[in-house]
Amino acid sequence: CVTEHSCFRLLKSGSVSVVTSNSALSVATNTDDDTFLVNQLRGGSMMSMPMQKPASLVNGIKIDTLQETIHAIEQDPGLGSCKFRARNKWLGANHNCTTITGFYGARQEIPHKQQFELHADEPPILAGGDEAANPVEHLLNALAACVTTSMVAHAAVRGIHIEELESELEGDIDLRGFLGLSSDVPRGFTDIRVRFKVKADVENMERLKRLAEFSPVYNTITRGAKVDIQVEEI
Repeated sequence: CVTEHSCFRLLKSGSVSVVTSNSALSVATNTDDDTFLVNQLRGGSMMSMPMQKPASLVNGIKIDTLQETIHAIEQDPGLGSCKFRARNKWLGANHNCTTITGFYGARQEIPHKQQFELHADEPPILAGGDEAANPVEHLLNALAACVTTSMVAHAAVRGIHIEELESELEGDIDLRGFLGLSSDVPRGFTDIRVRFKVKADVENMERLKRLAEFSPVYNTITRGAKVDIQVEEI
């Protein structure tokens, strides 16, 4: 195996800029990877891309379980409709806590095996107590976790073994927008840089870069989602 470092840069246009071995490349979504996944899970084949049946456990992913899930959704697309939920409570000052207990999927409520609590605060410079990561840092965490999961799972289905995978993220925000000092300054991230370090066979590096684009969080950030906010009296 050969270790190779790759840098993914999320741009406002939704494209991905990749830097590998000091050379810049433009990466577009590869529809062959979409077709490959469907055929792999069906047990079919592709003339342009020979396949090997993956082991039952690749990159720690239970391939049989993943195959069963996607086969079921392929047969009944309605099973793919999910709703993920979170409940948040203000604890005082800039400190708040989100509780996650379960989600809706496969036409049923599915509880997590335990309740998760995610605390958020702000650093002292923003009048916080610095008791937890702030919300935009949670966003970076969500992006890193989702892209990592997407790469690992899709790589497993394709029989691509990953020995090590880690990432570093950095985002740019101008506080003048958040503080209401300028209407011309965006209130959120304007640029996010994600640098992955991967230990895997070098011939799979380009495919791993493309697999990052399957991430739901990546697509939510780059393509946007409708957000409806309602405020009610307690």
